[in-house]
Amino acid sequence: MARQGLDLIGAGWRFPLGVDMRGGIALSHGVDDIEEAIEIILSTPRGYRVMRPEFGCRIHELQFAPINSSTMAAAVQYVTEALQWWEPRIDVIEVIADDDPDVPGCLLIYIAYRVRTTYDERALVYPFYSIPGDE
Repeated sequence: MARQGLDLIGAGWRFPLGVDMRGGIALSHGVDDIEEAIEIILSTPRGYRVMRPEFGCRIHELQFAPINSSTMAAAVQYVTEALQWWEPRIDVIEVIADDDPDVPGCLLIYIAYRVRTTYDERALVYPFYSIPGDE
């Protein structure tokens, strides 16, 4: 049953792009493919892809925003919307944003999600770096 669930998740080109041992394009399978897709979605600013300008995440609009509760709430909203829209293989359980006490200007986005085909609950942390202004 678990193998069937992985087959339903699918495979995609490894990110970053690479070559496999036979000289073909390296692929990611299963949950690795999902996590790489999440990384691509969140790291792509909306409007960056010419043929699909709506693809990506609006979190990059917060690049110059101060790290405060308003910015964190917007980050949670933008990440949740992007993942719900662009990654149909998961259900977003929770998204939490918190500032990193060790790295000034870094917002840690905690993402809990469930893989729809296997009901496997997983979590990851996406760091978002802002460019702080003069304060």
